[in-house]
Amino acid sequence: MIALLVLLFPFLLLAFMLFMGRVEEPLDRAAVEREIESFLDAANPEELDAFVREGTDPALSRFRHRRRLWRRLRPNTRAGRNGQLGHG
Repeated sequence: MIALLVLLFPFLLLAFMLFMGRVEEPLDRAAVEREIESFLDAANPEELDAFVREGTDPALSRFRHRRRLWRRLRPNTRAGRNGQLGHG
């Protein structure tokens, strides 16, 4: 019985991984769609120009890079609505 489990385990694991890949694919697509929506709302003219000239991937990579820099450079305070400091 254990020998059968040892022989079947790699195939069961492979089947599970293929199934999870199919489950994950729509979630990834939805995340990219939300990111593109965020990009179009907040992109500067240079990033929009890159989006038109070079396509989605280069423009999104520039946008992500700018957002990472912005997060590093901004103060470590929690801003609420309208830039007011939140309490809690």
